[in-house]
Amino acid sequence: MATKKAASEQPVNLIEIFSEFKELKGIDRQTFINVLEESFRNVIAKMYGSDANYDVIINPDKGDLEIYRNREIVADGELEDENTQIEFSEAQKLDDECEIGEDITDKVEFQSFGRRMILNLRQTLASKILELQKENLYLRYSDMLGHVVSGELYQVWKREMLLLDEDGNELYLPKQNQIPSDFYRKGDTVRGVVVQVDNKNQNPKIILSRTSPLFLQRLFEQEIPEVHDGVIEIKNIARIPGERAKVAVHSFDDHIDPVGACVGVKGARIHGIVRELRNENIDVINYTTNTNLYIQRALAPARISSMEIDEENKHANVYLKPDEVSLAIGKGGFNIKLACMLTGYQIDVFREMDNEDLDGIYLDEFNDEIDQWVIDALKQIGLDTARAVLALSAEELAERTDLEDETIDHVLSVLNAEFAD
Repeated sequence: MATKKAASEQPVNLIEIFSEFKELKGIDRQTFINVLEESFRNVIAKMYGSDANYDVIINPDKGDLEIYRNREIVADGELEDENTQIEFSEAQKLDDECEIGEDITDKVEFQSFGRRMILNLRQTLASKILELQKENLYLRYSDMLGHVVSGELYQVWKREMLLLDEDGNELYLPKQNQIPSDFYRKGDTVRGVVVQVDNKNQNPKIILSRTSPLFLQRLFEQEIPEVHDGVIEIKNIARIPGERAKVAVHSFDDHIDPVGACVGVKGARIHGIVRELRNENIDVINYTTNTNLYIQRALAPARISSMEIDEENKHANVYLKPDEVSLAIGKGGFNIKLACMLTGYQIDVFREMDNEDLDGIYLDEFNDEIDQWVIDALKQIGLDTARAVLALSAEELAERTDLEDETIDHVLSVLNAEFAD
């Protein structure tokens, strides 16, 4: 069956009609053309009931659009469907050589859609493009989970920061994912690791974190070539964001010291990471499968005298000289907390002493159990050691220090418990 094509006018130029869609974020040319064709077909289906017999031709180089309708030529008076059929007399106006039973193709003018349909087309196209952009954004950042990205700070709210990436996409940094000492001004560049990508109601939300151990790991990979190349492996990370972190590393090359390679000469390599984390102190230790040695390294700089390990319950009792206890616990208890996090063991610290050592135990060694201001009050009256405090009665201590009875009872309870056999 022959098909004849009627003469047509100049094609419609899409670049002029849809100029607002010229700059598209994350949508390639062919995808945009497919969206265009689908949008036009939707409008055609609404106008004529079906788009099956229509050809939508888009020229991507020139931005031209042509729409052709294919209809079967039927005898006059036998027309049943105006969309798929045309009477012979009408077909002759398009092509005087046509015959009944043939298909004839004529051009549908874009302007014939009418103002309402053209507006509908624009809205449909805009909606589809927005959906496509959101889908592409979700897929793009889903592939970037665990990667470090940068954004420009656009707005600060009570519970989160709003950042914009280089394409203007929104990134969110919740308050709980910020380092406590973080401070930024509008326009500053902020780095974080992508930890979550939600797509609730087809509205992507990208969540970043600066407190995740993964952020520290990615910074090591960026700043230390041996970690990036896989020669040095990060086995575990424990962080108290903005305060302190411990990183266990292992080298696959016996000739490379993993700790030295990560720290660098005079800390040169790790300095940039510390600065990014707001001067967070970073301890790098050698990883080992020897639990006893691993716990010793994790509690550094304290030196352990002896240790009891319960492998089944993941528990360790560590015994140290009195002057090593405060080092093991660390300021604010950070050192022992991080050691527990890093090794996966619950670590309890005990002072190791004999009777000759009792007089040499200074009150400062109890600052994990007694407030420092209480210790200072006792030291002001010349009581520097635990033995000196225990030599006085509660009434004498209250009279000489002006401390509350409850406070003195607590001090005596702590000290007595320490020296009880």
